[in-house]
Amino acid sequence: MDSDGTQDARGTHASPVPRPAGPPEVPAMPPRPPRAPATPPLPDGSAFLTWLRAPRPDAAPGVWRFGHRPRPAEEPEEIPTRQLLSGALIAFLVGWLIWSLLQNGYIGTWWWVPFDLIVPDAWRGGDSDLGETGTFIVYQGYELLVALVIMVGAARLGRWGEVWRRFVTPRFRRPEAQEARTAPEDDPAQWNELRAAGAVDAAERLATEARTGLMRDVDHARILRAWQGVRTGRHSLATFSGAVLKDGAAACVHPSGERDLPARLARHDLVTGQVRLGTTVDDARNPYAYRGTGLALGPDLLGTSLVAVGPAGSGKTGTVVRPLAESLCLHALAGRAAVVVVGAAGAGLGPADAYDVVVRIGNQESEYDLDLYGGTTDPDEAAAVLAEALVGDLADPHPGSDSRRSTTVLAQLLGPFRAVHGRFPSVPELRQLLDGAPGPFAALRQGLQEAGQESLLRELDARERQMGQPGDVGGVLGDRVALLDRPAFAGFFDTSGQSRPFTLKALDHPVRVRIDLPQRGHADASKMLARLVLAQFTASVAVREDRSLFACLLLDDATGVVTPEAVRGIQRLRSGNAGVVLTLRTLDDVARPLRGPLLGATGCRMALSGLTPWDGQDFAEVWGKEWTEARDVTDRQIIAETPAGKAVHMLRRVITGKAPTARAVTVRQVERERWSASELAHAVPAGHAVLSLTDVKGEHAPPLLVDLRG
Repeated sequence: MDSDGTQDARGTHASPVPRPAGPPEVPAMPPRPPRAPATPPLPDGSAFLTWLRAPRPDAAPGVWRFGHRPRPAEEPEEIPTRQLLSGALIAFLVGWLIWSLLQNGYIGTWWWVPFDLIVPDAWRGGDSDLGETGTFIVYQGYELLVALVIMVGAARLGRWGEVWRRFVTPRFRRPEAQEARTAPEDDPAQWNELRAAGAVDAAERLATEARTGLMRDVDHARILRAWQGVRTGRHSLATFSGAVLKDGAAACVHPSGERDLPARLARHDLVTGQVRLGTTVDDARNPYAYRGTGLALGPDLLGTSLVAVGPAGSGKTGTVVRPLAESLCLHALAGRAAVVVVGAAGAGLGPADAYDVVVRIGNQESEYDLDLYGGTTDPDEAAAVLAEALVGDLADPHPGSDSRRSTTVLAQLLGPFRAVHGRFPSVPELRQLLDGAPGPFAALRQGLQEAGQESLLRELDARERQMGQPGDVGGVLGDRVALLDRPAFAGFFDTSGQSRPFTLKALDHPVRVRIDLPQRGHADASKMLARLVLAQFTASVAVREDRSLFACLLLDDATGVVTPEAVRGIQRLRSGNAGVVLTLRTLDDVARPLRGPLLGATGCRMALSGLTPWDGQDFAEVWGKEWTEARDVTDRQIIAETPAGKAVHMLRRVITGKAPTARAVTVRQVERERWSASELAHAVPAGHAVLSLTDVKGEHAPPLLVDLRG
């Protein structure tokens, strides 16, 4: 079937959707008028400019960079509050006592010796050259100097600076929402890079649109994407400038004509490409630099793929898949990404208006169909993908195993059928061929003989000889195809050109796709279709021409989908600027020999609350151990024998709140699991998850306890 999968998303036109939105491309179809934005434009651009100019410092992987304030890598030693305040008060009282003793002469007049040595004799006494007023000022100035020295000493001993920073400074800290001051040469709202390249008029138009509130975050990201095309030579500067001068912030619009999603539930920052999933808990098990920071994901992390494991109700769909799908749809509108979201019908993966293509398998009202053969014309390629979908879960899960026999059987049928009919067989026709029905085989043989296809005749003869032999997988393939040959799917997987099939070959474009699986009543068929989509995705992204477009597949509930070939495909995605997000209720849904390879193939791993100890053990093994410093402290109370010693001990108890003790500390290095299976099963609160991250550059973050509700 020669479907390219790039038809217009709403069905109003049949011409192909153009490539990623950019000024040099003249759309092959007239763009639809955009609907009213979900959020009306602001009366001025102050909010947009504040967002655009907000600081986004470089940070460790997973840190929400918008307005982020970096923290030290190591936690500073903090004095307990009671000890700090009592010490500051006592230091003040001691300083006041010393000053009192000096003023009243109880400890002599030695502190006037520096004054006598420095000040001339003519300045002393009421009859001095300075007069009474001047003499008074000189004496009082010296006393003030001595008082300042005593106060500075008391402040240092009592740590008054720490008291000020901990209890006073936070009350006067300005809120983060205030607009950051940006130098004109560094102001992103001025589009200085365009000005330097000679597109001054275009830069002025965009700056005006930003100030007047006509530009939004998607517009900014989309125009930057188009400008990158100019820098790489794919587009000309003149065409880009012409598009901007004509349409302003609406230039280079997505082929759908949309400039925003109908609604947003998560917090997004399209400058960094991140979506915020939660807040890293201020917990001792988290590195100090991460504590209390926002936790966010973007294409740089999703490019290493993500697997999330948690029982039903733990928040996989609502707090992980839905925000990621929303973020990638925004990236698609900006011309940066192509996204395919797969889940059960009614799973809450976003409204239909947020997608260009919605495939509702099993729903006769679905406007789109799914191409069973992935849009390829090569019988061997189609056979490999289809075999993975049909019997990939039956292959030996040990590394190195494959489903070559099933691929060979399908290729022996698909090649001859396409040579005779010019298309691949429909589901009923494929089922008849696999079952060995005499009528279809005879017709196929006659067609090959008339066309003189001797090599394909030998393929067909080999298939007939193998049928019914021990070890033949044709019967198993026929049984699996029978799951799709049901009345509920009668209008789907059509190969005659009567439907509008979608194929994942369309991932060369910034397309937004949602595929609803019929899990209710057709659970086995849904698993098979999910394997089909994953196999087509991994095969398609490997041969894309434009790999600057990030491609991502979000598979909600990957039960029965992880196969040996799927793991090998996931390992190859990073080099193709693509990734997958898989969610599982438990790792028991994956064959035991594949659990380690799956966790090893994905760079981001998430364990949600409610995990079983057996699943926790797999995560604990992949996260490994670390060397930590263990301290063994032994306290022995000191008994005072003299009245003076008892008084000192009483004063020490008042200051510190503890009895005087002699402490012996033994420090040693021990190797411990970062997160044990027991901790993952019982110490992760509801609504939380433990998440480790690796980006496409190889930088990684250790397992972090994250509050997904923050």
